[in-house]
Amino acid sequence: MDKIVIEGGHPLKGVVKISGAKNAALPIIAAGLLTGGRHRLLNIPRLRDIRTIRYIMEKLGTVFQEAGDVLEVNSDNLTAHEAPYELVKTMRASILLLGPLLARLGRAKISLPGGCAIGARPINLHLKALVSMGADIYMEHGYINATAKHLKGADLFFDIPTVTGTENILMAAVTARGTTTLRNAANEPEIKDLAKMLSAMGADIEGAGTDTIVIHGVDHLTPCEHTVIPDRIEAGTFMIGAAITGGDVHVNGCRPEHLTALTEKLRQTGTEVTIEDGGIRVQGPESIESVDIKTMPFPGFATDLQAQFMALMSVAKGWSMFRETVFENRFIHVSELRRLGADIEINGNQALIKGRERLLSAPVMATDLRASASLILAGLVAEGGLTEVHRIYHLDRGYEAIEDKFNGLGAKIRREKGPVV
Repeated sequence: MDKIVIEGGHPLKGVVKISGAKNAALPIIAAGLLTGGRHRLLNIPRLRDIRTIRYIMEKLGTVFQEAGDVLEVNSDNLTAHEAPYELVKTMRASILLLGPLLARLGRAKISLPGGCAIGARPINLHLKALVSMGADIYMEHGYINATAKHLKGADLFFDIPTVTGTENILMAAVTARGTTTLRNAANEPEIKDLAKMLSAMGADIEGAGTDTIVIHGVDHLTPCEHTVIPDRIEAGTFMIGAAITGGDVHVNGCRPEHLTALTEKLRQTGTEVTIEDGGIRVQGPESIESVDIKTMPFPGFATDLQAQFMALMSVAKGWSMFRETVFENRFIHVSELRRLGADIEINGNQALIKGRERLLSAPVMATDLRASASLILAGLVAEGGLTEVHRIYHLDRGYEAIEDKFNGLGAKIRREKGPVV
């Protein structure tokens, strides 16, 4: 099993180009199921999760052609409606196939995704909304079985905002009969990007990016060309990397408006953050000030940046408090940060961090995608030898060529092959 080996003590300096957003690309690729023809998608990152959803859709009859970061999607010959467990178990986002399959074929059979290391991600809100739109849904042998002769518009309310639920209903509703109003919808940038693609296909959508989305069903969709937005979480990870190492990094190709909450918190630490044409420049401080964090849905502080920011606060001056409000198990990286010398105490959904002058290198084990990134950031400043991050297969789900990008900024990171376990 591969590992990342890091030699700490090298400030990050230079320019890094941000890849396309994984969490936008996944539903956008799934939307290719809604109609036949050749969709042309640009700025698609090369990630394991992208390969997974492609593989599942190929089993359904979709044909892909890839050239660099351009992906062509053609579902003219959509022949199947079932996504089996052996494929879905590797990626929870496979549930995004439910909405478009039901809209296109009138039926879908999707394996329940199963557990998640960072906490429960219930899909009952997706299913309740689809039932309100006229779908007949039942569970059997671990599968969601859904049928609908014709989906119809409905007035829907999510008890809590759900990103994948909002995306699923968006895709299901664009060809439903009548108007669908989705209230308390999630308003992450990735949802707005999906709505932009659907609109280019001929969908009639109002309010994407707000908590109330109105979708007027249309009779016909056509294939389109669409460029995926840059990955705000990857951008944020490199911004925090510049801050923790006292570096000077130009984060190019990102959208500053997607990173407002992180930018404000970094400035409070003493980090200089400058909005520039084409991206953001981040200059780390000599002494990092402690700040408190509360994760929230967009536009609040992203839960997907909480672990990385905790690495930063581990070497800050003073005390900081983190409150995680999105996922119940999102502090599982804390035990590994402690192995590097971080002083962190957990009480329920809160973590209290006492900043240390330094961290010390040690072997650590990644527990999920963002925890992997936090351990790399901590390793960039760990002293006394090499930090080894094990179980890095998580990284390849969401970061494209991360060690190459860090090395391009002056870090000393290498990937080492290990035995298959």
